[in-house]
Amino acid sequence: MAAAGGWRRANGRRRRRGREKEEEEEEEEEGGGAAVLRRLREARDDLLSSGFWAASAGAVRAPLGGGAEPPARCVCYGLGRFGGCPAARYQLAFLLLLLDELRVPPGRCSVFDPAFSPLEEAALGQLGLRLLPDNEEGKHGIEGSATLFYMVHCGKALYNNLLWRNWSAGALSRMVIVGNSFRGIEERLLSRILERDYSYIAKVLKGTEEVALPAHPRYLDTFNDTSVHWFPVGKLQELSPEVWDFVEEPTYQDCDDLEIIRKEDRGTQRSPAAAEP
Repeated sequence: MAAAGGWRRANGRRRRRGREKEEEEEEEEEGGGAAVLRRLREARDDLLSSGFWAASAGAVRAPLGGGAEPPARCVCYGLGRFGGCPAARYQLAFLLLLLDELRVPPGRCSVFDPAFSPLEEAALGQLGLRLLPDNEEGKHGIEGSATLFYMVHCGKALYNNLLWRNWSAGALSRMVIVGNSFRGIEERLLSRILERDYSYIAKVLKGTEEVALPAHPRYLDTFNDTSVHWFPVGKLQELSPEVWDFVEEPTYQDCDDLEIIRKEDRGTQRSPAAAEP
């Protein structure tokens, strides 16, 4: 029976687990930047020796085989505390392998997570990656360059914002997104919620190609529900003209479980990509 005392004990366990996790992350960072980079190399070696990277190569290369333009740059959101969190560390190691596979120089990859510690920011700099200075809430334009977006386990609003910012066939067709399965989002959400809160995900589904990363027992929690998405221009051009007409910035006024950290509110604006061909 779930008595009040029982609920209090459960909450206590959760609080203890939370404190223990924070202490573990602090302890793992105590070794300094050299220790963080060493553990990252170990994670990379694990991805290679376990066969997961080799098994993922087909999904990673699928957009190129499907006619997508090779990416010239990369943007990464939501890595998390890789200095102390093994899952985040493996995701960063996978990103570095991905950049090497697609021949994107580390200096052409920009990274942002508001949770990064100064030690983690320094480690990213040592890896040659660039830090985005501001919280864009995912609203990053491709700026005319084919761009890979690496967004493993990010909130749905982040993907929706990214699509809004690049809402034109010309821009979307030059993007590849590695992140939460759009098909999975469609399956898990009621249609009315998807269309109301995440309308750009809903509208782009018929213009999307998607290949899932393989399942691996060692990385079930790290890369579960992760897919590679791209948007062939031919499929986008088959969408009805009405799909491209509404390009208002998402506000999420009716969304009860917004999964992103927002910066201060700004005025509503139209998608800057709307004028692109």
